[in-house]
Amino acid sequence: MKGSSDGVSLNRIKADGEKTMRKTTQLRQLISGPGLGVLMEAHNALSAKLVEEARFEGIWASSLTLSASMGLRDNNEASWTQTLDTLEFMSDCTSIPILFDGDTGFGNFNNVRRLVRKLESRNIAGVCIEDKIFPKTNSFISGEQQALAPIDEFCGKIKAGKDTQQDDDFVLVARVESFIAGWGIEETLKRALAYSSAGADAILIHSKIDSADQILAFMERWDSRKPVVIVPTTYCRTPPDVFVQAGISAMIWANHTLRITITALQKELGELKQSNDLAALNDRVVTVQEVFRLQDAEELQAAETRYLPRETTAGGAVILAASKGDNFGSLTDDKPKAMIPIFGKPILASIVGIFNDCGIKDISCVVGYKKESVTIPGVRCIDNEQYDKTGLLVSLNTAAEQLAGDTVIAYGDVLFEHSVLRELLETDADITMVADTSHCHNQRDSCGPVDLVVGSNRPNFKFKTGRIADLVEMTHDKSRSDVHGEWIGLIRLSESGCDIFRSQMEAFSSEEPEAFARATMAEFFMRLVANGISVKVLYVYGRWFDIDSIEDVSDAYTMGDSLS
Repeated sequence: MKGSSDGVSLNRIKADGEKTMRKTTQLRQLISGPGLGVLMEAHNALSAKLVEEARFEGIWASSLTLSASMGLRDNNEASWTQTLDTLEFMSDCTSIPILFDGDTGFGNFNNVRRLVRKLESRNIAGVCIEDKIFPKTNSFISGEQQALAPIDEFCGKIKAGKDTQQDDDFVLVARVESFIAGWGIEETLKRALAYSSAGADAILIHSKIDSADQILAFMERWDSRKPVVIVPTTYCRTPPDVFVQAGISAMIWANHTLRITITALQKELGELKQSNDLAALNDRVVTVQEVFRLQDAEELQAAETRYLPRETTAGGAVILAASKGDNFGSLTDDKPKAMIPIFGKPILASIVGIFNDCGIKDISCVVGYKKESVTIPGVRCIDNEQYDKTGLLVSLNTAAEQLAGDTVIAYGDVLFEHSVLRELLETDADITMVADTSHCHNQRDSCGPVDLVVGSNRPNFKFKTGRIADLVEMTHDKSRSDVHGEWIGLIRLSESGCDIFRSQMEAFSSEEPEAFARATMAEFFMRLVANGISVKVLYVYGRWFDIDSIEDVSDAYTMGDSLS
């Protein structure tokens, strides 16, 4: 007979690394190891997780409480497939073993074989089947009137289950119901011996009287042939030391998680209905953050960072749209060129829409000419009062405070496809500009100087190589055959890139205020390169349109609505 050298161990301490042990092996050791193992009832995934967090070493998936959680009676009203679905969720969110209360096996030996296969596939560590007739009735409801299965038939179920299992450590517990049905010790011993010989890994002796007398009488004559499991629901006042001294291997607290839940819900819901005081209830219940923790929400957030494509790495955007535009005739009499409608809405609104679609919501717009006409919802307007006397770099410097975190800078008269912005957002350099290589081959008319780009390499779109280069030079004068692309007025800055831009603009304005006041963005880029600052070029082919004149407004419609 087993004893305890240091008192009762209700939760045997796991050895280092045991968390990675197969659940079947954990259950086998729990039932057959020294001391008294405890399995605590759970009836869904959340209760199973709470049982594990309470440091119980195993879970009892009770047919009573699984049925009750579905609003059904414990009479096999819940199908075995419905039960398996719940078990799968319970197993997935826990690392301790689950012993499933499999009733009578849901049929004959063939049903038991299929049940064992399905349990193993869901990483359930073991099953307990009882020697009653299918469909079963709960043992505490008219137990004396319940018929028991013939011994030979039940032994066939045990053999079928053991022959079917693939994992040698999968545990099959045979539950003897003869005490419940009003039979005595002799019938109980007879059945337990037969089930043990048929291959059961452990014997569960069930009793519903309010003392442990039947259990202890059985143990006096059992002689530890196989581990014995008990369910002390009605004789719970018996000290656990008594079970240890009797040689019992494990006990199941069979329905208390559900009963605790019902007690708490009845109390709190009743009080809430009477008081209508939700604030008072908040002081007595867990926070929503605790619910998120139990759902492991942080793990999903970490996984999203690792596995999801980055739809945006930009925290915000700055659009430079202060100028009137000199080649639009009467179209800009009452508004800047960025507010000229294309595809039925202002150019600026289309740019903002593309940013929003790519996840960028914090958008600032530098305005100047007819600033009162710039009324795009969700856009922060920053006034460049010197717009007619200064260059684009001054406009950008006006919004220097908005250069924080990842930021995209765009011209207010350039439309581009979503795909161009997404490709830019996937880059990870501190400073990246976008250059179009198509205009090296298809020269277009322009109302002003074109910012031509020379990179450290020429892209090869046929083989999808060389898409990123280092900026070497920006110029207006070189032949297009000698350059690699045309800058399209689109830049992405990392947080460090924003710091570089701010500090370089501050130094430029301090050292050369007159040159700074009229400087173009191209001149600023060349200053960065001259100062040894890395500027990357992302090459694209087409997929954008620069609106510099009335003719461009007309031509934009021939591009289709992919730029809108």
